[in-house]
Amino acid sequence: MVENIPVQQVWNALATDPAAQLVDVRTDAEWSYVGLTDLSALDKQPVLIAWQIFPAMQVNGDFVAQLKQAGLTPSQPIYFLCRSGVRSLAAAAAAQAAGFPHSYNIEHGFEGPPDGQGHRGRVSGWKAEGLPWRQR
Repeated sequence: MVENIPVQQVWNALATDPAAQLVDVRTDAEWSYVGLTDLSALDKQPVLIAWQIFPAMQVNGDFVAQLKQAGLTPSQPIYFLCRSGVRSLAAAAAAQAAGFPHSYNIEHGFEGPPDGQGHRGRVSGWKAEGLPWRQR
């Protein structure tokens, strides 16, 4: 079972554990137009591997192979991020099933749920918590 980890706890883990890695599983369009986590203060970069392929949004059949190609190993903690925490939960479960036991879901993702006006990034998630991010 995949554990949901609050974003601030993820930031702290990334800051204190050199092996810890963030994998952003959103689409290229989201990386380009919504923004990316900025881990430069930690001397790290997010690994970008889409869980679903835009625009059809079919599951990326090469996902696990791409985790391995990115140099990720079963011994390291891997934190998966998407927009709201749904796709990243599925990606973390797939990673666990493929032999990456320390795979975690970042609770509420990059933007979290929409607020009362339908806008994301204000209620919870990476952006709402004020963690570093940038436009691509």
